[in-house]
Amino acid sequence: MTHPRDRFDLQPSATAEAAFEDARARGRLHHAWLLCGPEGVGKATFAYRATRRLLGAAPDPSRGLLGARPDDPVSRLISAQSHPDLLVLERLVENGKTKKSISVDQARDLPEFFSKSPSQAQARVAIIDAADDMNINAANALLKVLEEPPEHGVLFLVTHAPGRLLATIRSRCRRLSFPIWTEAALADLVADREGLDADDAAYTAAMAGGSPGAALALASGSTLEADRLARAWVAGPAIDRAEQLSVADGFRGAEGQARFEMVMDRLVAAVKSQALAAPAGQGARWSELWSRLSELSERTAGLNLDRGDVLSGALAEVSRIRRQVDMEGTPR
Repeated sequence: MTHPRDRFDLQPSATAEAAFEDARARGRLHHAWLLCGPEGVGKATFAYRATRRLLGAAPDPSRGLLGARPDDPVSRLISAQSHPDLLVLERLVENGKTKKSISVDQARDLPEFFSKSPSQAQARVAIIDAADDMNINAANALLKVLEEPPEHGVLFLVTHAPGRLLATIRSRCRRLSFPIWTEAALADLVADREGLDADDAAYTAAMAGGSPGAALALASGSTLEADRLARAWVAGPAIDRAEQLSVADGFRGAEGQARFEMVMDRLVAAVKSQALAAPAGQGARWSELWSRLSELSERTAGLNLDRGDVLSGALAEVSRIRRQVDMEGTPR
């Protein structure tokens, strides 16, 4: 999946970009911007687009109001994570595992970073993706920076749940909201970018949950195939054992973990859809299964479990819920 720092052709919100550019052009740029909305709607993509503008990348109007040329030296430095005037705080990955939070040690880099003058641009920029991931000590370290805004500094705080942030942090930021996309807009996006036909574009848009990032990730043929298979397992006839073993066989080798995570992600999504669509009593059963399955990929990697066995166990649970539902005699 393309990282937001490398995404140049997606304009998440023309309204948000117009508000930001208007403030910048009038010399009234706020020092901290709270980018709010559901996960996957383009908040981090916006942060990098705005950052390129602040750090002086050559504009490219064909890519939207804050569009920039990918081949510009500033854009290249940002994509290479080596621009001296940009600091990004996100959960660290160690030994192949993503940490659960952004630590206070990471947040303490902010004061030192902003204490220095810009070296190549007119501003220094920090992106926190996502601010929701900061532990309480990290949040307090951020608050100290916000209380004494840096003279030439701008912060972008990506948040999927602004209510989880300290009220004192929220009050010191200017908020930009990023709504979910309509299915029609998502279908147009994947048809244009990924070349999907009308049926596949509509199918992808329907399962993306209003997220352009999810839609683009789902638009690959392998993901669409995995999604259809997962939905058939959850809502269709008895699970084909040979088919299951064939899928599990793809979990081997260097790409096996990514394949496993993709299949499990689509299985979790299919169970979630079933939980939302089922009558109350049956919905509770599917919801419980959804909760259990949501943790499986991380547990599998953390405990080094056999991926094929994990899939087999998950599908056994799906079959058990389906049998219970069938015994109740109400259509799923």
